Amino acid sequence: MKKWTVKGRTLRLIDDNIVMLDVDAIVNAANKSLILGGGVAGAIRRFGGPAIQEECDAIGPIDVGEAALTGAGELKARFVIHAVGPIFGEGNEETKLKQAILNSLKIASAKKILSIAFPAISTGIYRFPIQRCSEIMLDVTMEYLKKNEHPLHIILCLYGEEAYRVFADTFDRLLKVSPERAFDEKKETKTQE
Repeated sequence: MKKWTVKGRTLRLIDDNIVMLDVDAIVNAANKSLILGGGVAGAIRRFGGPAIQEECDAIGPIDVGEAALTGAGELKARFVIHAVGPIFGEGNEETKLKQAILNSLKIASAKKILSIAFPAISTGIYRFPIQRCSEIMLDVTMEYLKKNEHPLHIILCLYGEEAYRVFADTFDRLLKVSPERAFDEKKETKTQE
């Protein structure tokens, strides 16, 4: 696990199953129709039960880059924030991905959510390159933590060793460029400020 702290707020990278996390909110890598199909959305449907899809049906569709809030059904989390990321090749993907992340964080701030977990949005069936996704997600979440009181804790929950490694390498590179207080709990060493 990698951890970065600023103003008492934290960003962590973990390799885990997002639907199993005990956090205030998890982010669903959603489609515009808010239909809980495969990937993260499918896991949310399987573990959270039908109530989440019923709420999505009342809200959707929403545009790429937007986010919507529902309850979390039977999940440990209290809320699911459904963020619609871009399909790679549709145009303006980086801006749309940034907007999906920011709109999710704005919902978390408005609800005073303390802890939120994101998957690697759009890197599955939408084929957004995971390296560029890691750069965008880490940059946006780090900047947001510096400037906002909520959420207090952001988790980037990667599924699988390869995804975790890509995000961890980007994390290390970003901290060399702009060092803050960082801690790699696997190695138990501190990065210089």
